[in-house]
Amino acid sequence: MRPTTPMLLAVVVIAPLTACGGSHGDPDTVKVAYQRTTDNKNRIMDDYLGEVKKQFEREHPGKKMRLVPVQAAQADYYSKVQQMMRSAKTAPDVVREDTFVINSDSKAGYLRPLDDKLADWKDWSRFAASAKAAVKAEDGRTYGVPDGTDTRGLWFNKELFAKAGLPADWRPRTWADVLDAARRVKRALPGVTPLNVYTGKGPGEAATMQGFEMLLYGTGDGSGGGSGKDPLYDPAAKKWIAGSRGFKDALEFVRTVYAEKLGPDPSDALDPNVDSHVATEWIPSGRLAIDLDGNWLGKNWLPSGGKPWPQWSEVMGQAPFPTQNGAAPGAVSMSGGWTWSVTAKSGNADLAWQAIETLQTKDNAVKWDVRDAQIAVRDDVAADPTYLTSMPGIGFFTGLVRNTHYRPALPVYPQVSSAIREAMESVTTGDATAAKAAGRYDEALKSISGVSVEER
Repeated sequence: MRPTTPMLLAVVVIAPLTACGGSHGDPDTVKVAYQRTTDNKNRIMDDYLGEVKKQFEREHPGKKMRLVPVQAAQADYYSKVQQMMRSAKTAPDVVREDTFVINSDSKAGYLRPLDDKLADWKDWSRFAASAKAAVKAEDGRTYGVPDGTDTRGLWFNKELFAKAGLPADWRPRTWADVLDAARRVKRALPGVTPLNVYTGKGPGEAATMQGFEMLLYGTGDGSGGGSGKDPLYDPAAKKWIAGSRGFKDALEFVRTVYAEKLGPDPSDALDPNVDSHVATEWIPSGRLAIDLDGNWLGKNWLPSGGKPWPQWSEVMGQAPFPTQNGAAPGAVSMSGGWTWSVTAKSGNADLAWQAIETLQTKDNAVKWDVRDAQIAVRDDVAADPTYLTSMPGIGFFTGLVRNTHYRPALPVYPQVSSAIREAMESVTTGDATAAKAAGRYDEALKSISGVSVEER
C-alpha cells in the first residue's frame, strides 16, 4: 500500500538540529525540509528537489535554497519535523506535510496560513476542490499546497471475466452489481478468489481506507453522508457520527463478501502482509478476479517493480467503485496526499512562498507526479500528454479525483480507524452481525477521550 497510513506519533529523541538552524536569520536563504526514505536506493525526492533548487537559485539571483532531508520512517518523520518547528532556531521555512497532520500541526501553531498568498496566485484555480479541502484546517484557513494524491477503484482480470461470461468493459453501477459479478466468478471458476476487500486489524489502514471507507463514502445520497455531510465526522457540528445506516450497510457488504466466501479465506484476509500477496502473487497468477485497491498497484508489475509482469496492462481492467445504489455522482474514491507548507516560525515567509511557487509550477508538478507515480491534483497537469502516458491506467485513476474524499484529518482519527477495523474483523470472522459490530464501534467511539458524538 502507498505509505499514507496515519500513525500515532511516537516520542523521538533527536540529536541537536544545528545543521537545520545554521541559516536562521539569513534573509537570502530558504530552508526546505522533507522526508528522505530509509531505502538508500530510493532518492526520487532528493533528485527532484536538487533540480528545483538549481531552478530557484537561477530565477532568484542572490537567493539560496537549502535542502534539509530528514531520513526517517513516516511516523518518525512527523515527530522530527514537529520538534524542528517548535523553535525559530531549528524551524525550516518550507516543510513537506502529510495532509493527514495539517489539522494537528496548524492547531499546535507550527504552520503559517497561506490564504493571503493563495489569493494572488492564479495557479490556485487549477487545483481540484477536494485537494484544496484536504489542506484546509478546522479554523477555515489553508495551510499548504498539495503536490499530488492517490485514488482507489476496482481492478479486474479481463481474462478471468471472459471465462465467467463477464464483459471486458465492466462498469458496475451499484454494490449489488459488484457482488453479482463476484458470485458469477465463484460459480464459473472454482479455485479463483472472486473479490478482495481489505478488512480487519492485520492490514491496518488499508482495511479502513481501501475497504470500509470506500463503501461508507458511497452511502446515502451518494455524497458520502446524506445532505453532503461527511459520514464519519460532521465538520459543522465538530462531532463524530454514530448510529448511521450507512455504517451498518458498509459492514453488511463486508460481512456478505466473507460469509458467502466471495473473498479470500479470513486467515489470509487478516494477514498483515495481504496487500503484498494481492499485488505480487494472487493477481499476477490469475488467482484473484476483482480487487478493490489503489492506483499504485501497477507499479508492482513494471520491470522495476517487485513482480515484473509484462502483460498486466492488457490483462487488467479498471472500473470506478460505485455508490451503494447508483446515486449521483455514481462513483466514489478515497485519497491521501502530501503538501508544501510554510512554518509559523519561518523568518523568511515571503521567500518560502516563492519557493513553493517554484515547486508548484505546472512543469515541475508534471515532473514530480510522473517520477513518483502520483495522481495529479491540477487540471493542467491532468491533461498533460507526458503525465497521461507515464503509466497505463493513469488517466482512469486521475478521473477519479473529481469524486474523491479525504479522511477526517483530526488527531483522534487513528483511534477511530482502529475501532472501524475491529468492527470489520468481527463481521469477517462471523463473530458479529453488522448491526452488532456497528454498536460496538459506537461504544468505542464514545470512549475516545475528547470525542463528541452525534447520533444518527
